[in-house]
Amino acid sequence: MDAARLEARGKLTRRAAIASFSAALTLGAVKTYAAMETGSVAMLGSLADTALDLIASIITLIGVRVAAEPADADHRFGHGKAEPIAALAQTVFIAVSAIGIGWRAVHAFGSDTPPAEAELGIGVSVFAILVTLALVSYQRLIVRRTRSLAIDADRMHYQSDLLLNLSVIAALVLDAMLGLRGADPLFGVLIALWLAWGAFKTARHALDMLMDKEWHDEKRERLKALVCAVPGVEGIHELKTRHAGHTDFIQFHIWVDPQITVLAAHDIVDVVEAAVLQAFPGSDILVHVDPSGHFDTHPTQEESRAH
Repeated sequence: MDAARLEARGKLTRRAAIASFSAALTLGAVKTYAAMETGSVAMLGSLADTALDLIASIITLIGVRVAAEPADADHRFGHGKAEPIAALAQTVFIAVSAIGIGWRAVHAFGSDTPPAEAELGIGVSVFAILVTLALVSYQRLIVRRTRSLAIDADRMHYQSDLLLNLSVIAALVLDAMLGLRGADPLFGVLIALWLAWGAFKTARHALDMLMDKEWHDEKRERLKALVCAVPGVEGIHELKTRHAGHTDFIQFHIWVDPQITVLAAHDIVDVVEAAVLQAFPGSDILVHVDPSGHFDTHPTQEESRAH
């Protein structure tokens, strides 16, 4: 990715991270007051989640700032993995929150005291839903334009907050207004389980990137078909792919007629790179040329069948 596009992407992701931080700070203040006034376990869980949102937003902001830095002498492949590291750090805080909320909810099952000031808690939750909807919509736009994992992880967490705030409203209505004792801690447990599931999904995605997981089969096949369609290319093998931050890294060998000149082979590679960049913008591509049928290593079963 060129410097101009990297800088533009960095500005967008930083704006999204700042918006997330501002939303978490605002919601944290109003939920603190509501939790103190109502004594609701569900509201307390929502407050804990927002407090962790605030910490996660700070981590995200740091992550996207580092990821936006261009490649340097010590980091030839750029700083893109700062984003999955930030996303993975978020999951630690989310998991801790889920354990704490679940523990508090379990202990609250034996209490006969309903939450107080239910109307206040409901009003705060409605306000939180409106703020979260605005933030998630903005984050979705940024993710569509930047493919930022850190912002997407933050967006998924805030998206789950919509259900969380609806759960708080349901808990307060059932427990405080309709007299169904136990509804508030029950929803607290459900919120804790929801947070734990979200942490697991985010951690798995971040680890896939940190461990350089290959693209999924459909995307790999699309790339192979694209390369093989270039005139002069007689096949593709030893394809390796990974994704880090904002960049796809692609390496592969192509077979060409062994009788053509080096210049002709170079021209074919230029056409291949242009076609791949058009289909996968911003990719980092490395192409090696082999005479038709030649393998530098033992071929895989897939490559042997293709040849």
